[in-house]
Amino acid sequence: MKFSLYQEFYKFVHRKLTWIAPLILLLLMIITGYSIGYHQGKLLTMTCYNSPDWIVLILIIVGSTMFSMEFQNNAILTLIYKSKSKIQVYLAKYVIIFGYNLILHGLAILYTVVLRYATLNSRVSWSTIYRYQQPLWQNMLLTSLVDLLATTLIITLVFLLSCLIENNAVVTTLSFLIVFMGQAVSASLLNLGRFTAILKWNPLNMTNLTRQYYNYVTYFQTSHLLNSQLVVGALLYIVIFFILGYQIFRSKRF
Repeated sequence: MKFSLYQEFYKFVHRKLTWIAPLILLLLMIITGYSIGYHQGKLLTMTCYNSPDWIVLILIIVGSTMFSMEFQNNAILTLIYKSKSKIQVYLAKYVIIFGYNLILHGLAILYTVVLRYATLNSRVSWSTIYRYQQPLWQNMLLTSLVDLLATTLIITLVFLLSCLIENNAVVTTLSFLIVFMGQAVSASLLNLGRFTAILKWNPLNMTNLTRQYYNYVTYFQTSHLLNSQLVVGALLYIVIFFILGYQIFRSKRF
């Protein structure tokens, strides 16, 4: 397992996108600060300048290439040959991308602290009571934690799609569609008024997790689930998608 982790880490840190993405994240957060409005300081702080949307974009692009590119150039054969089992190869990739997910969320919080003292938006005290009768700093940290769970769900799904399809462009496109249209598709299903009690637990509905946390009143009408239920659903689908992804990867003939 140590060898597999080292191999994945070595490849990951030598990719240009790994180092460019944090700068892109900062740029997108600054653009968000300018575009949303001067008096939205509390919302921007809680959401780390809308970083959840930007982080998931980065993770989809980075994550979708971790398998598909190696499938296409047959580099995966070398990894499997030098590892004791396929689970080590699969798990090593997952650990690396999850670690990168943690780093991006940590950077988003750091960037937010810095941007709050810029002239982008009105300055609001960290102790200001905002959502859920909590101080703003707590809102920000909990939103980041919730989004870490939501993006882990997306990562797991991207890995599943990568093992199933093996085409980087298709996997990336499908992942974008799931993230940005999944909510609308899920809402359409739930608006049918039939089998809502069952359909509300569909995996597309779990993509509402972060948005519902910082805008509960609006998104609860869409998801029909409590925050705690979305968390449980996301955790369950992470386990399911991880197992399915690995089973597909293990059954492949290289």
